[in-house]
Amino acid sequence: MIKAKNYISYVSHTRLLLTFLFLFVFSCSEEKSGQDHYEHQAKALEPVEFDLDQIRERGSLVAILNNSSTGYFIYRGQPMGYEYELLTRLASELGLRLQIKLTSDIDEAVQMLNEGEGDIIAFNMAVTSGRQEQVAFTEHHNEVKQVLVQRKPENWLAMKRHEIDDILIRNPLDIDGKTIHVQRNSAFVTRLENLSEEIGGKIEIVQAEVGQDTEGLIQKVAEGEIDYTVADEDVAMVNATYYSNIDVSTPISFPQKIAWATRSNATQLLNTVNNWIMQMKKQTDYYVIYNKYYKSPKASLRRVKSSYSSLSSDKISPFDDIFKQAADSLGWDWRLLAAQAFQESKFDITAESWAGAIGLMQLLPETGELYGISDMHDPLQSLQAGTAYLSWLDDIWTKYIPDSDERIKFVLASYNAGQGHVLDARRLAQKFGKNPSNWDDVAYFLERKSEPEFYNDPVVESGYCRGSEPVNYVEDIMSRYERYKQLVNPEVIMASAEASI
Repeated sequence: MIKAKNYISYVSHTRLLLTFLFLFVFSCSEEKSGQDHYEHQAKALEPVEFDLDQIRERGSLVAILNNSSTGYFIYRGQPMGYEYELLTRLASELGLRLQIKLTSDIDEAVQMLNEGEGDIIAFNMAVTSGRQEQVAFTEHHNEVKQVLVQRKPENWLAMKRHEIDDILIRNPLDIDGKTIHVQRNSAFVTRLENLSEEIGGKIEIVQAEVGQDTEGLIQKVAEGEIDYTVADEDVAMVNATYYSNIDVSTPISFPQKIAWATRSNATQLLNTVNNWIMQMKKQTDYYVIYNKYYKSPKASLRRVKSSYSSLSSDKISPFDDIFKQAADSLGWDWRLLAAQAFQESKFDITAESWAGAIGLMQLLPETGELYGISDMHDPLQSLQAGTAYLSWLDDIWTKYIPDSDERIKFVLASYNAGQGHVLDARRLAQKFGKNPSNWDDVAYFLERKSEPEFYNDPVVESGYCRGSEPVNYVEDIMSRYERYKQLVNPEVIMASAEASI
């Protein structure tokens, strides 16, 4: 019996040693294979000359993200995501607005970056030698292994752990002969090519269609459409909370660095971002954000399974249907109206402000009475009254602002601060030689209405106003609206664009 135990121990240790030996060889050979892999990609573009000084002059940091449970998504009306939250803090540190562009294709992201459509790629992207020829990677913010994603046996709940392990792939050598679907042109392709070569076998690598991301492939494994895919361990573990029938315990690589990317010639931006990342990693806030998305499985599961998450549905809130009805009467996109309602109440129909505003659209009781509201907390009544008020404001501003897109900003500011203050700012803009029909020009003077020099000016009729509040109100709503357009029913925009051609 003792000899048998020793023999089993010997075999076990030998298999383990061989496994790590193979992983070491795979890791060492990645540089050459990565180079070969990226030779078939579209030729590298010469990056445009556009560094931090030009970005500051433009006033916005344009980030390229993907719609994923850790990248960027909408949950109950609020933009969320690990990468997104870090980027909001970076943009704030730089004193810039954050603008988001979306793609799930890595090659497209690199092309967008080098053509100047974006300034920084914020994917869960591994640093590889091939990619370093196309972009400049920032200081890494994480290190992860690649793991095999596979489906557990159908009756896995009735099985013991060792019985499950006997059926699943636990040794990378056993991947020989298997068909594995992976994200197109990803580091996973390179890893599997190396693995296939080093084991002297044949792994059938199927690159997914353009636009199909890793999380989508994981879902296909869970639903039985495919048998295997590969993912970074942190993303795989998050998805394992959504799909209890997948296994993500078999590593096929040593840890790799995960980082953002900038243009190779944007050295000023790269150095600034690197300094920010190094400082951020010393702060508690960084780890709070990381734990929120990677270490809180129950919260992650709740978000992804929600009917009001862009990860699993095309709904923003429980009130989408009435937003659509009300928006028709205004001639607005319903997502704009939803963005305003979120700004007012965060979709909380019981919300009451310090000033006495109540309900979904945060109307004062006297305004509600004017529009016939019998129950200020009833979302339909609140929205009907709010829409009627918006329509009244739109009628006022139609006389001054013929452009409908520009007029929306004047209407929103008036909803927040009253049309009198916005008219004052318009008169100030005209007096000082600016365009009174351009929101940016008017917003400048609306912000100045908290200063005696301006609120005491003879052209001002409504006096003092804390003008930064309506200006921020408009900016927040329009920014949120852009997020909604990106992630909720984006085909509506596409169809509208096609119809106008």
